[in-house]
Amino acid sequence: MTFSWKRVNAIFVKDYKDFSRNMAVSIIIFFPPVLAALYSRMGTSSIESIYMIFNMGFAMVAAFVQSCLIAEEKEKNTLRGLMLSPATTAEILSGKSLLSFLLTLFSIVLSAIFFEYLPKNIGIIALAIILSSFFYIGLGTLLGLYAKSIMEASALVLPVIIVFSAGTFSKSLAEQYPVLKAANYLPNVQLLDIATKVEANAGGADVLSHFAIIAAWVIIISLLTVIIFRKRMVD
Repeated sequence: MTFSWKRVNAIFVKDYKDFSRNMAVSIIIFFPPVLAALYSRMGTSSIESIYMIFNMGFAMVAAFVQSCLIAEEKEKNTLRGLMLSPATTAEILSGKSLLSFLLTLFSIVLSAIFFEYLPKNIGIIALAIILSSFFYIGLGTLLGLYAKSIMEASALVLPVIIVFSAGTFSKSLAEQYPVLKAANYLPNVQLLDIATKVEANAGGADVLSHFAIIAAWVIIISLLTVIIFRKRMVD
């Protein structure tokens, strides 16, 4: 069966309508930009502060919104019907992820504008942000598949927001507690490392290892999501 953008668009339009009716979820996309505006007014515009807000945006928008969209389908008992429709797994997951992806980019770009952040290499940073968004959307999908309701999805995503928002803090804690050095390989820390090196005039080759680590996380979370999704189809 060929990939159908018509089916993907139909799922996207349905998600947009559901999202626009749920104010409790839709208002979350403005939290990171508001925080960015406040930080900027206070003169706190270091690269660590900027990417703390960016990573918070990924967790609060990509992961949270995505998990709520999936959980809402389960709460309304419409996810099973979607799984049994002619749409393939790739079409369903693409359609369910498209809105979260666009909202994440909107939130990140708006936050960058408030920070007046202009990276020295926009191409590298844009690619890193897009790649990172795939990880968080995959994580949000996974949490949504486990949650039984939007309320439960909100509770499950809370640790994600806490862990992935604090990139700098995890690095400093790792220096004090060596057992936490594994946290340096988390996608949020790798994104911060890429941005820091870019500001030091690093090129693509200098950040290739960081991209590889983020890509590995994306592959792992994508495989887990597809496996759990297909398991839910036959449960």
